[in-house]
Amino acid sequence: MTPEPKAARMSPKPARKALKGAPLFVIQKHAASRLHYDFRLEMGGVLKSWAVPKGPPYEHEEKRLAMHVEDHPFDYARFEGIIPQGEYGGGTVMVWDIGTWEPLSENPARDLAGGKLHFLLHGKKLEGEWRLVQMHREERENEWLLIRNGESMKPVSKKRDDESALSGRTMKRIAEDKDAQWHSGPAKGKRAAAKPARVETKKSRTPSAETLRRRFIEPMKAKLVEKPPAGDWLFELKWDGYRALGIREGDRAILLSRNNKDLTEKFGGIAEALQALKCREAIVDGEIVALDKEGRSSFQLLQDYQLNAERPALAYYVFDLLSLDGKDLTRLPLRERKERLAELLKGAPELIRASPALDGAYDDLLAQVRKHGIEGLVGKLGDSKYEPGRRSGAWIKVKVLNEQEFVIGGYTPPGGSRKYFGALLVGYHEGGKLLFASKVGTGYSDAVLRAVHERMVGLKVEKCPFANLPDKRKGRWGQGITRAEMGKCTWIKPNLVCQVRFTEWTRDGGLRHPAFLGLREDKEAREVVREKA
Repeated sequence: MTPEPKAARMSPKPARKALKGAPLFVIQKHAASRLHYDFRLEMGGVLKSWAVPKGPPYEHEEKRLAMHVEDHPFDYARFEGIIPQGEYGGGTVMVWDIGTWEPLSENPARDLAGGKLHFLLHGKKLEGEWRLVQMHREERENEWLLIRNGESMKPVSKKRDDESALSGRTMKRIAEDKDAQWHSGPAKGKRAAAKPARVETKKSRTPSAETLRRRFIEPMKAKLVEKPPAGDWLFELKWDGYRALGIREGDRAILLSRNNKDLTEKFGGIAEALQALKCREAIVDGEIVALDKEGRSSFQLLQDYQLNAERPALAYYVFDLLSLDGKDLTRLPLRERKERLAELLKGAPELIRASPALDGAYDDLLAQVRKHGIEGLVGKLGDSKYEPGRRSGAWIKVKVLNEQEFVIGGYTPPGGSRKYFGALLVGYHEGGKLLFASKVGTGYSDAVLRAVHERMVGLKVEKCPFANLPDKRKGRWGQGITRAEMGKCTWIKPNLVCQVRFTEWTRDGGLRHPAFLGLREDKEAREVVREKA
């Protein structure tokens, strides 16, 4: 038996490595002859796999038996559906958790061959440090232990245990839907290396919008920097609109925001245009924008479009291809994904456009962006993989115009001829608190004043939600709000998010010359933090 590495009762958290294109891990809940959890790590182009009967451990140094099984093809990582009865592993499969993993050694392949592996998991349910240790190497070499190595974590609740990390479905719902099958070959006899083909069912009918919505992939994020580090960067314009995932299958297409909110009804023309793509199935990532007369994206115009105040030209600028005709492309290098995307968009309706790569040196591109009043640039490493939900640094953004989302915590009364309200009071999250940043009193049309006020009326509360505003009982005032204004402010639940343009942050943490651009329907208030390059 391989001795287990010893660890202190409260072992310190290891330093995270700044890995670009981190490998994938997935845990699939599998109701075969017996319910178990299949633990899989991407390594060497395949999924190294262990069957864990009781699921992952949560307590420090808690051990769970993990039976080493054959490698699985990478295409199996996002499979959720049915393996037919009578075939190997017949039963229902759920993607229980998915994310990336980081080896805590220089040569994980060598460590695995030697019977031990130390690693971090970054998933939707699991986060932290674990080990795999082999037992009885000669007699029963497929028996391993999965051990929680870091501090204890709270176990996954009973409700979340029966909830897919991809679609939110229960095991029962996945079994009833029968919307995907994986043929694994006969259950009896020696099984060859796992190379089964996934088979989609129900192709004869148009899938429901809810079925497509379950295919949501959390978009990859760009890190704000002052200047790009050395690297093979591909640059694009930074679009000022709604980040949207386009999902097309058969005769139906939907648009989902970065928080999995359905945008299809709001932008029905773009959804219809997606249906014209020459493919059976595709998932694309892009930005829905409203264009001004100069062809620049304008968030204010997009807001007016939603309020039916103006009908500017719309476009869906697509910059990535995540899936095509049933094949997951997220692990391919960006350059290859871009090539396949260009082929897919040939002859596409005018509403759908490829986000163009920009030719030229970075300094020259930045000067042109500044000259034309464009928000900034986005840079992406040419060999980067698509990392759902991560801000790894493989994608970066450089801003010329300062824009950011803020949480609305209240408003001042209207003055003069203005109706509804005078200025919004906005802030951001930091250290678990909502901090006030500024009053925003410009950038509103009459239609916008009315629409924003209508959204705020039902959210009124008595207490100020900002942690750093002065306490009038102590007689302290500041942060740009006078004593007279404090007594007249209306406070609201901090649920609404707005986009604000400003010239700079002041020394005391406020905004200089802020202007309202619009509400952000695609952003959750809890996500709003101060952006710092």
